[in-house]
Amino acid sequence: MPNPEHTVWIDTDLGFDDLAAVLTVQHATGFAIDGMSLVAGNAPLDVVVDNALRSAACFDWHFPLHAGRAAPLFGELVTAQNILGADAMASAGRSLPLRHSTLATVDAVAAFASYLAARVQPATVLALGPLTNIAVALQQRPHLAQRVGRLVWMGGSAGPGNHTAAAEFNAAVDPEAINIVLAAGVPLQMIGLDACRQVRVHAADAKALRELGGHKAELLADLLLGYVRIASSDGSLPMSLYDPTAAAALVAPESITYRAAHVVAECRGEHTRGMTVVEWRVPRRAVANVLVASQVDEACVRRVVLDALAAAARAG
Repeated sequence: MPNPEHTVWIDTDLGFDDLAAVLTVQHATGFAIDGMSLVAGNAPLDVVVDNALRSAACFDWHFPLHAGRAAPLFGELVTAQNILGADAMASAGRSLPLRHSTLATVDAVAAFASYLAARVQPATVLALGPLTNIAVALQQRPHLAQRVGRLVWMGGSAGPGNHTAAAEFNAAVDPEAINIVLAAGVPLQMIGLDACRQVRVHAADAKALRELGGHKAELLADLLLGYVRIASSDGSLPMSLYDPTAAAALVAPESITYRAAHVVAECRGEHTRGMTVVEWRVPRRAVANVLVASQVDEACVRRVVLDALAAAARAG
């Protein structure tokens, strides 16, 4: 895309909803992706890298891919493979083609830091997994926090969790990373679990993709149907749309209403580790440090995301 109005760096633990989010940005008018850093989360890093390289070859990604952190800052990695499958790409049939693109580097932290340092204007970052890569970059080079103009993160929750009763998955994997990013003063927009659950996709959406015809349409339809079947094995129930809702918040900001709040991640609680504690009483009780998504226009987000999937299905 020549001279895009907006450029974005994406940090992701690439599973299917991450892929759908990337495609949402890729096919948004006026947007271009400058680079991608990969982080362990949905699956171990080698699986995430494999997904990214296969996705890049399939969907003609020309931006550089960088392998990042393989573990959270503290403790052992917990993945979502019990829900998403071994490859974090639950499918009703087809899988990503085996052909691969290539990695630009195996040091995503350094690549991200160099990207920020070289920017003339503050960067826009879309984070779709644990914040480990970003936190480490800001630990190593704290002055780069001022080079982030906007960090849109799918993570956390202003209500119940999904990984545990209290914690959303991305937050639970690396809560220490959240607090490092917040302490750095990065402008953070949190698209949490409670916001994403306002947007749903259905088996009928996969059927509509399939009817476009062609191998990419069949692939995306199978992946979307596999994702919907996470909610019910027969696909009869709708499935909440997570990472693509954060992508829609970026490319269609009119779809999200925010409230300012003070957020901190709980790192010590026996039953609440990974909980994003949201103090709404600002500025009376605390200083706001996050914009928290509170209301989502489901029709707008669905249109933006499903139109992008259709565009990806038709491309090349």
